[in-house]
Amino acid sequence: MLKVREIMTADPITLGPDQSLREAAERLAMHHISGAPVVTGDAVLGVLSLSDIVEFMANTPGVAEDEAAHVIEGDDDGSEAIAAFYSDAVAGDVADVVERMRNVDHRDWDVLSEHTVSEAMTHVVFSVPPDATVETAAEYMARGEIHRLLVLDAGRLIGIVSALDIAGAVADHRLSRHTYVFAPHDGPFAPGRP
Repeated sequence: MLKVREIMTADPITLGPDQSLREAAERLAMHHISGAPVVTGDAVLGVLSLSDIVEFMANTPGVAEDEAAHVIEGDDDGSEAIAAFYSDAVAGDVADVVERMRNVDHRDWDVLSEHTVSEAMTHVVFSVPPDATVETAAEYMARGEIHRLLVLDAGRLIGIVSALDIAGAVADHRLSRHTYVFAPHDGPFAPGRP
């Protein structure tokens, strides 16, 4: 049976808990991966995925209440609010919007730089030992609805196995079981021959 150690990525890309989410997202994008373990020294603290970053962004307001310029109120269908936006733009507020777009350090344009990996990461670590079968890893991923498992040996991170690694093994027919049956014959190696 194919073992996790045979298909895992050894020495995976890792993230630190104090890195900004922007640095983490850039690192994931640079290596074309969708998630990475979060470690400090030899200790595995969790995992950060692109999904974690998106969820964090969706639940984090871009502008603090005290920084909100004003609220545009309108009727139920929002048409008055849209009209008010354009009226304000004509009145000269567009310059403020353009300036805010140029200033990416402004809170509502660069939330990722203001928050750390430890704020968005998943603290639950799903792992398997290196000698687990690939089938076991696949079952574990399916039950947990996750895309990657850390490979830990005596608590130390030695690799990561992803759903893509398993798909690659399936595509390469590495999970096929071969059963060889030999029929008795009269050749020189037949049972009972000297």
